[in-house]
Amino acid sequence: MSRGARPARRRRHGVRAVVAGALVVVLAALVYVPVVLLAPLAPATAAAAEWTAPAQPGAQLTFPSYGATAVQAVGWDESLTTSGSTTPLPIASISKVVTALVVLDARPLDGGDGPSLTLDADDVALYEAYRSQDGKVAPMTLGQQLTEKQMLQVSLIESANNYADALARWAFGDTAGFVAAATAWLAENGLTSTTLVEPTGMSPSNTSTATDLVRLGEIALAEPEVAAIVATPTTTVPGVGVIENSNELLGLDGVVGIKTGTLDEAGACLLFAADYTIAGEPVTVVGVMLGGVDHDSLDADVQRLLTSVSGAFQTVTATTAGDVWASYELPWGAGTEAVAATDASRLVWGDVTVTASIETESVTTGAAGDDVGRVRFQIGDEEVDVPLVLDRALAEPDAWWRLTHPDEVLAAG
Repeated sequence: MSRGARPARRRRHGVRAVVAGALVVVLAALVYVPVVLLAPLAPATAAAAEWTAPAQPGAQLTFPSYGATAVQAVGWDESLTTSGSTTPLPIASISKVVTALVVLDARPLDGGDGPSLTLDADDVALYEAYRSQDGKVAPMTLGQQLTEKQMLQVSLIESANNYADALARWAFGDTAGFVAAATAWLAENGLTSTTLVEPTGMSPSNTSTATDLVRLGEIALAEPEVAAIVATPTTTVPGVGVIENSNELLGLDGVVGIKTGTLDEAGACLLFAADYTIAGEPVTVVGVMLGGVDHDSLDADVQRLLTSVSGAFQTVTATTAGDVWASYELPWGAGTEAVAATDASRLVWGDVTVTASIETESVTTGAAGDDVGRVRFQIGDEEVDVPLVLDRALAEPDAWWRLTHPDEVLAAG
């Protein structure tokens, strides 16, 4: 009897082993499945796409061979370009721009016409004094009353020396008082290479450099009263009559001022400004030419220079919305791109350096349009940031992939 019981016991032991093994498998599955299905996945890093900086032509400006020239687009510091002499040269009636600004600094119009001036005998005597020197003059009569604004108009539009002198004497008492005020004003505004010894420009000792005069032009345009006067083609002043602007380029090629000058020692001179709209943006160009043979040839040279300056502007497009800047590839086969969310373009002058640097986040999943980094452009002196977003959704792997790739799933933990 005892011998016959042994096989039964062995069978029971075998059943227990199978059951135990099955329990182990079940328990393992109960642990493995949720761990693998719920384990966090390793994030993927982006692979940056190749990028080539946009090609740009260099600026080729057309300068005359004489005297001194400088030109600059306001707000584009890198556009300041010069040619010819760098030492101070006689500036003739461009001096009157300084005179107007110095007078307005002491006696501002404050949006009106300013106080009235009554011309006296000393003022009237200036007419003959300047006419005898072949200087440009306008009629004056004893007791004539004009506003400060009208005096400025005759000085700048008609370029009448007697009116510029009378205006300076009214504001500062005498020539010495004006020179002291002008010297202080020039220093205050950083025009350290400019010298005035009198208010009209009849003296060749009124000198400046081309770069100083470009800065003077910018200051003049920033003074509303001066900017309006130098842009006026013609007007009528009581007691003087119709006065016409001596700047024959006014209204041509966008020219809005500023002041002519003529003197034997200076030649033909022009401090000029022109307004343009380039790629939808307003651009003001300020420049000066000194030492021309005559105003006809100088005006032609200014027109050629302005054409070359405006032609040196270009729009640099660093990226457009949708451009691919990086890509993501996940082990389970999902993939997407990081694309520019917006356009990035800038109007530049000449040949500027453009660089790009990319910052991206590591991701495992995401929806289309999710922010995943940025691309930072350096366009000349300007920094431009463009967000990077996912081009399309990045889906999680399905359960089967997780269950069949435990090493890759669990490696993330």
